[in-house]
Parts: sequence; structure tokens; C-alpha cells
Amino acid sequence: MRILGLDYGSRTVGVAVSDPLLLTAQGLETITRERESHLRRTYARIEELIREYQVERIVLGYPKNMNDTEGERVQKTKEFRDALERRTGLDVVLWDERLSTVASERTLIEGGVRRENRKKYVDKLAAVWILQGYLDSLRADRR
Repeated sequence: MRILGLDYGSRTVGVAVSDPLLLTAQGLETITRERESHLRRTYARIEELIREYQVERIVLGYPKNMNDTEGERVQKTKEFRDALERRTGLDVVLWDERLSTVASERTLIEGGVRRENRKKYVDKLAAVWILQGYLDSLRADRR
């Protein structure tokens, strides 16, 4: 079994996948689109990755505000989740993504990635943070 992790943004979707033992998350890619509403190719690419990696569940970053309120992005994320569930037939788990982008930026800075190059990695790395948090919670629940 593998789980796909997604960081859904207005123009990008960062993608990560778990190893078959559900221990670690690895970044795969960042799917980009020209307009926020142009999602057809995004859905198609996610479906390809689901088949390629034999994914059985999706974890989608849930962008709550730091004060625990829900803003505009939350509604768009829920609509994206609903569409993914309809298209793929898989369960899509919403997972708190607060600070995942900040942690990704920090990791890239500490890794010496130049500022102009960080943008192409930050969404994929945020997906890794989201998925790894979910995987860690699964292991904690088993104990």
C-alpha cells in the first residue's frame, strides 16, 4: 500500500508518495497550471501517479489559519478533495498543513538552495512534510 500526499495551491500541487511500508515520504514533483481553475491536467496527472505507484489513499494538506479558523483556501481545498474522491474512488484525508511551507522553506535555506531556485522545490517539499506528518501519526496510533 502507498499513500499520496498533496499540497494544493492556487497554481501548483506539490506531490509526495510514501514507501510501501508507510514509513517515509518522498517528494515526486510539482504539478503546475496557468490558472487556478484549470484543473483537468492536474487531475489527469494525479490519476497517472495513483496508477503508477498503486496508491490506495490520498492525504491532502488542509490550510487552516494559524488561529484555527478556516479561510477561503479551505473551501477551495474541500472542493478539490471532493473532486478527487469522485474521480479516483479513493479516500482523501485532510491533514493540517500549517507551517509545512515554512518548514519547507527553512529546509531549503539550510540546504543551501538559492532563493531563485526554492520556488520550484517548496511545494513538493511541503507535500513531503504533510505526508510524513500523517505517516508518523499512523505509527503513533499503532503503538
